[in-house]
Amino acid sequence: MVDFYDELEVRDPQEREQALMAWLPEQVAHATSAASGWARHLAGIDASSINSRQALAALPVLRKSDLKALQEAEPPLAGFAAGGPETWGRLFMSPGPIFEPMGLAADPWRGARALFAAGFRTGDIVHNCFAYHLTPGGFILDEGARAMGCAVIPAGIGNTELQLDTIEKLKPVAYTGTPDFLKILQDKAAEAGRDASSITKALVSGGALFPSLREEYRSRGVRVQQCYATADVGVIAYESSALEGMIVDEGVIVEIVRPGTGEPVPDGEVGEIVVTNFSSTYPMIRFGTGDLSAVLPGTSPCGRTNVRIKGWMGRADQTTKIKGMFVHPSQAADVMKAHGELGRIRLVVGRANEQDTLVVMAECANPAAEGLAEAVARTVQSVCKVRGTVELVGPGTLPNDGLLISDERPATT
Repeated sequence: MVDFYDELEVRDPQEREQALMAWLPEQVAHATSAASGWARHLAGIDASSINSRQALAALPVLRKSDLKALQEAEPPLAGFAAGGPETWGRLFMSPGPIFEPMGLAADPWRGARALFAAGFRTGDIVHNCFAYHLTPGGFILDEGARAMGCAVIPAGIGNTELQLDTIEKLKPVAYTGTPDFLKILQDKAAEAGRDASSITKALVSGGALFPSLREEYRSRGVRVQQCYATADVGVIAYESSALEGMIVDEGVIVEIVRPGTGEPVPDGEVGEIVVTNFSSTYPMIRFGTGDLSAVLPGTSPCGRTNVRIKGWMGRADQTTKIKGMFVHPSQAADVMKAHGELGRIRLVVGRANEQDTLVVMAECANPAAEGLAEAVARTVQSVCKVRGTVELVGPGTLPNDGLLISDERPATT
């Protein structure tokens, strides 16, 4: 079996760094000449001088949390996409809402490399359970799988009975989707006496893969690895069979910076993941993801030589991924505004039965008000696209600390 997707993965680190730094000024020049948003954001920058990490670190960070307002001011994409609709291919809406183009190139989010590292090979049938409706999740690994010669079942989410029918008849060998949903399919299959045993490998993303869940999958005969990706820049890092951190993708530059600043932190220190990609359609230069991680020392035992990060370690801001969906503090505030009788509100994210949970704590003068909890729950689902239970509490119960979202899930590292 071939161990690596290509020779780029085993380059001498210095050779890789030289190649990336030679490529970087070309990307900065492309972005500022082809996209008005980048021309404004990097006004006065000499692209040819951005040829080192030190020079890159001097550029301003464009944070994901800022894109919503920028796009509202200049729809649809705030001028950060190159070209026009004829080159965008597909347009997506991520929670926020934040909009992204796909582009026309094959494997535009660079998913194939992560899939290969997870054991996917040409000729595999892949059952893809990322959402295809409006959000780009379904297409990120769909495009990568098809680029490497796999056939993809665009299963999406929900409709478990139909999904099990499809799995039994088409016998996919691989799964892509959130970590939790594969368990839902397997549990449903066990309850109904259905056969889902054809799936023996999986690449998951969009949520935390807790060690206990990975072990449960292993006991069921499924090898599960994960990748870290965003709709804006694509796959950023991925696990290999060594399962020691996540290896940075060959098509991006990753920096770890002090949250709220653009200042890189020393290796090993936790900070915000900032990414520069080389997309011709949607260039991102020092894009602040809002996610926390840290650089791991050394290289992976699998033989890949790129930098490794610890994986997702939380959020630099309060924006939180729940059940594979980003939920923003502004959305929590929108729920509060929709119900004038509510005071402070807090979205508490937890973990039960290997699945994310959401409890919405809301203050009100009359916690026993008939129908109010149900109405708030409906608003939460409509605004945040995530189901949750609502607990109404008396005024002054919640702390006065400005926290709208509290992630109380156990750490995965």
